[in-house]
Amino acid sequence: MNSSLKARFERLGPTRVVNQNQSGLAVTLRIERPESLRGIKTIDAIFALHKRGISMLKAKRTIEDVLESGHNVCNLPFVESMDALQADIIASGLAACRLEPADTAKLRALRTSLGMTREQFSLRYGLSVENIRNWEEGRREIDSTARSYLTAIMNDPQNVPLPYEVAAGV
Repeated sequence: MNSSLKARFERLGPTRVVNQNQSGLAVTLRIERPESLRGIKTIDAIFALHKRGISMLKAKRTIEDVLESGHNVCNLPFVESMDALQADIIASGLAACRLEPADTAKLRALRTSLGMTREQFSLRYGLSVENIRNWEEGRREIDSTARSYLTAIMNDPQNVPLPYEVAAGV
């Protein structure tokens, strides 16, 4: 290696090694920045995400989006503990919260809290009775599109537009 290049690298200080977790739960995380950009440690935030199983490039782009737009959502495949992740994100000057997707237990609880049968729920929200039955009984996993729709229903069941409603004047 060129001696001047080696000297420049030595001035940068020691290289930090980030060991990625190989086990843990997958988590969908929403990361937000504070009003002021002061005190944000972007490298620490990138390392915190990379440690949980995403590539360094994806972690970098995620944090860049947070700094630019104020927030971002990312999927982390190997989170050993939410407390450890939260501590790392807070230490980097950002805030984070876990996003909980719709799951089968919540689907059944939602449907029964609305006082609807599977048939009534399927008619109201445009889902097939077979899919609802399979999701609730655990025979099939809810796909990402249906998961997003069910999350919207869970957040505001009365104001979700009817799927078969025709707009006035059409």
